[in-house]
Amino acid sequence: MKPKSDVNTLFVQSYDGYTTNVPFEPCLDEDVLIATRLDGQPLSREHGGPARMIIPKLYAWKGAKFVRSIQFRNSLLRGYWEERGYSDYGDPWTDDRFQRA
Repeated sequence: MKPKSDVNTLFVQSYDGYTTNVPFEPCLDEDVLIATRLDGQPLSREHGGPARMIIPKLYAWKGAKFVRSIQFRNSLLRGYWEERGYSDYGDPWTDDRFQRA
């Protein structure tokens, strides 16, 4: 099943209450993972299980651990760090760490 064509953001919620918004387009890259296993075994809590999102081209706060749900959205909903002034995109190659005024 494909997301609707107007999706531009993911909103990720974790079992520990952490949330983050993630731009949709970078999530389509081949190196993005939602890891549920490590060395053939279910991903342990110590390593971010039951699921951990890995997005190598974005800052680490975009890659949530303990993933409980992922919403495909067409409007921005800010997560934990984004509500505190961190960037909605989070591109380390352009030093995009904080929201612009």
